[in-house]
Amino acid sequence: MKRLENKVVIITGGAGGIGGAASELFAGEGANVVVADLDEKAGMRLQAKIAANGGTCAFLRCDVSRSDDVRSVIDFCKDKLGALDVIYNNASVYLAKLDGRVTEIEESVWEKVIAINLRSIYLFCKYGIPVMMKKGGSIINTASSAGVIGIPNCDAYTATKGATVQLTKSMAVEYGRYRIRVNCIAPAAIITPMVKESNPSDGSDLFDERAFLNLRTPLRRYGTPVEIAKVALFLACDESSYLNGSVIVADGGITVCGDLSKIPE
Repeated sequence: MKRLENKVVIITGGAGGIGGAASELFAGEGANVVVADLDEKAGMRLQAKIAANGGTCAFLRCDVSRSDDVRSVIDFCKDKLGALDVIYNNASVYLAKLDGRVTEIEESVWEKVIAINLRSIYLFCKYGIPVMMKKGGSIINTASSAGVIGIPNCDAYTATKGATVQLTKSMAVEYGRYRIRVNCIAPAAIITPMVKESNPSDGSDLFDERAFLNLRTPLRRYGTPVEIAKVALFLACDESSYLNGSVIVADGGITVCGDLSKIPE
C-alpha cells in the first residue's frame, strides 16, 4: 500500500519549486493532491503531468493570502473530495532587493511578505483544521534557516519564518488532542527560482557563492526541491506518527557550522 493512499492533501504554492516536487511525490504515493497556487499555467501543466503518470491532482487558482480563495479550496476538499488529511503550508515569498533591514523596508513590502508567508498559514489552518478534527491529520509548515538563526537584510522574511516556527509549536500543543500533528520544515540553500533570484547576478560582492558552498555548507552543495519534498512526505504519512511540534532543519548542516576553512581537506 502506498504511504498516502486515498489521503486528501492541500499543497500551497504547489505548482513549482519545492511545492511542485512535493505534489508529484505525494501523488505518486497515492494522495489526492490539491494544488493551491496563483500560477495557472504552471498549475495546469503540473495537473496534466501528474494525471499522465497515473496520479490524481486538482489545481485550484488561489491567492493564499485571501480568505475567500482559501475557503474555496477548503470547501472543495470537504464537499467534492469528502475529506482533508494533510495541509502542507509551503507557499512563501522572498522579495529580493525589496526586503532588507527593518528601518528600510517599505510598509507595502512588509505587509505583502507577512500576507503570503504567515497569513496564509493562519487562513488554511483556521478553515482547514475544523474539517481535519473529525479524524485527525497532519499539518506541515514551511519555515527556513531564517526562522532559527539571525540572517541580515531580510527582516520581513525572517520575521515570518520565526513566527512560523513558534506558531507550529503552539498549534501542536493545541490540536494534538484531536490527533492533528503540526510540524515544521526549515530548509536552507535549496535550488529553487526564489533562491536564484535572491543571489545577485551583477557581479557584486554581496554574495560569494563559492565561499558559501566551501566555507558555510558542510555538504558543500545546494539541496534540491525533491530532498525537501521527501521530508514533507515523511511528516505527512504515518511513519512520523509520534512527531508533533518538531522543527526539522533541512539545510545540510548550514545553521550548525562555523568556518569550514578550519577543517583540513
